[in-house]
Amino acid sequence: MLKFRVLQLPLLVLALISQGSTQFAHTDHQQIVDATGKPLLLRATSLGNWLVPEGYMWLFQGGPQSPSEIRALVLELLGPEGSAVFWQKYRENYVTREDIAFLGRAGFNAIRVPLHYSLFESDDAEGFQLLDRLIVWSRAEGLYVVLDLHAAPGGQTGTNIDDSAGYPWLYQSPQEQEHLIAIWRRLATRYRDEPAVLGYDLLNEPIPHFPKLTSLNSSLEPLYRKLSGEIRQIDAHHILFLGGAQWGGNFSVFGKPFDANVVYTFHKYWTAPDESVLRQYIDFRERYDVPIWLGESGENTDEWIAQFVKALEKNNIGWAFWPYKKMEKSSAVVSIIPPADWGKIVEFARLPRGTAHVEERLKARPEQQAITRAFAELLESVRPQKCRVNEGYLKALGMKPDIRPVGVGRSAN
Repeated sequence: MLKFRVLQLPLLVLALISQGSTQFAHTDHQQIVDATGKPLLLRATSLGNWLVPEGYMWLFQGGPQSPSEIRALVLELLGPEGSAVFWQKYRENYVTREDIAFLGRAGFNAIRVPLHYSLFESDDAEGFQLLDRLIVWSRAEGLYVVLDLHAAPGGQTGTNIDDSAGYPWLYQSPQEQEHLIAIWRRLATRYRDEPAVLGYDLLNEPIPHFPKLTSLNSSLEPLYRKLSGEIRQIDAHHILFLGGAQWGGNFSVFGKPFDANVVYTFHKYWTAPDESVLRQYIDFRERYDVPIWLGESGENTDEWIAQFVKALEKNNIGWAFWPYKKMEKSSAVVSIIPPADWGKIVEFARLPRGTAHVEERLKARPEQQAITRAFAELLESVRPQKCRVNEGYLKALGMKPDIRPVGVGRSAN
């Protein structure tokens, strides 16, 4: 009798897992399907520049690019108290309930959310507070959320996008790998019972294409295996998204899938917008009978985007175009109108930094009144009601170009 009960226990656990998984979207051979088993073609945008600021989206070309560099500039200009208040309000205003409602009305069915590990170091960290409310809003609008670790401990790229020290130490540092595991275990514990969370994009664009870094390729899949095993101890239901090496594009680093609920994701920028650039990923999908997803693309003309979306959907490949919102440029869903004095901030931001340039920066520093006014206006400009909807961009994605947040102006394109 005891033996019978012992045998029953694992069967009961498996039954409970199976029962729970019916509440979640999941993979089914080469497709992602919703909780009812209906095929789900992801049409998403990415909330870039929200929790992981990038310099070009502030018009800082030639100046600060990484989150840390941008924070240093804001600290220099606003001071300790002023910069702390700025960042709190910036993160509150950049993505609001109306932003998510607008995306739902426009026709998107998912959002990809870039995360910075530093915002999730404890259970009560600010990042969780922001993410919790975003997920509530997304659930109400019928949008899935993909959690994307854009800036991982130690750095998965060694470049500005992961806010690292200039080298991707993640692959060689046991300390940073344990740090990475702790972050994902914390995220998985928080959201393991949340069906609105579609899954976990474990590392954004790992390992750049630089020749001196390709030796790290062999470390990527073992790290994914290790990380996936830790997550699966907590969360048996959510999809794991695995990006290839060389900014996500190289799938040759992968062997046979090691998890039954996994999607392989690639990024493509500035290529031919046709099936020729998709063929290697389609072949991978067919070889291993797994779904694939274009996790990032964009930063191009409306015509290019329209052609690429057509090629993707013809081949049953879902997508997430980058980004939802950025300053001035029309290659986004909405554009932030630069504050009146923003040109002064940009000019100052581009000046060289370091001890040898302190006096030069002091002489060129804008008046404090202009600085304060520019950043205060920025906090208002990032709100959806103040942004400009780029109708041509939405139309290129196959979304509804005439839908916009309350009070938002229209673009001329």
